Amino acid sequence: MIYRRKEVVKKIGLVVKSDNRAMEKADEFEEWLIKKDINVIRKDITSHANSFFKKKLFAPSDLFCVFVLGGDGTFLTAARWISNQNIPIIGVKFGEVGFLAELSENNLFSAAENIINENFITQPRMRLRVQVIRNYLEYFSEAVLNDIVINKGALARLADIKTYIDDYYLTTYRADGLIVSTPTGSTAYSLAAGGPVIHPSVSGILMTPICPFTLTNRPLIVPDSVSIRIETSKKSSDIMLTIDGQEGVEIDREDKIIIKKWPYPINMITIPNQLYYNVLKAKLRWSGSRV
Repeated sequence: MIYRRKEVVKKIGLVVKSDNRAMEKADEFEEWLIKKDINVIRKDITSHANSFFKKKLFAPSDLFCVFVLGGDGTFLTAARWISNQNIPIIGVKFGEVGFLAELSENNLFSAAENIINENFITQPRMRLRVQVIRNYLEYFSEAVLNDIVINKGALARLADIKTYIDDYYLTTYRADGLIVSTPTGSTAYSLAAGGPVIHPSVSGILMTPICPFTLTNRPLIVPDSVSIRIETSKKSSDIMLTIDGQEGVEIDREDKIIIKKWPYPINMITIPNQLYYNVLKAKLRWSGSRV
């Protein structure tokens, strides 16, 4: 969709990876924005991002957009900072892989000029909502852009993961774990576990078992309208639930995990003529291409 705002640009968010190159570029970019009479709200992300989220500090609602200078991990952090707000976001690659980054640092300023002048489009990326129900009460709840991982500890046996779709019993995965991901997250941990690549505009939720004991337990794509309920068996122990590889919670044997589509997508700013397939080919090194 074409993104237009009538109000004057006043505030732009900067989320910056704790990396010397990224922080130097952020300093230069911040100075450039201030010269254009734009207020800058900046968040430098350290390795202790977990504590940042526990405080539930969210982006100001009047941000025009957010620039993320870093890798995919920094982008996931920024997405949760935005929470359920309709704030466009764009990534500037300073990491290793950068599936979520639209820009390189070399074309940051030219792209930012277009964005400030409201000459850009956005594409929605679906998010999931995961809840942990303990003793009939919500114990944990979080929004997810990439994936939810339920897995055993390093010394634990195979986990027995009972899975229901809309209260219909599907199967019990005997595996090292289970990944539930969005199409955006299909190129993350799920891909490494043998899951398919799903185009971000495809409506669906991907379920990928990690090293399943039964080889017939294969990745499954279900409609994004369903509710997924996950329970672990009483003989399973040392189970963790991890959100986007950044935040985790220990799962008790009586817990119920509920996963649904969240009604608030992330609106990613896109660069004209930059196709998803070109990014995919480059990142996965298809046809001899390089990252």
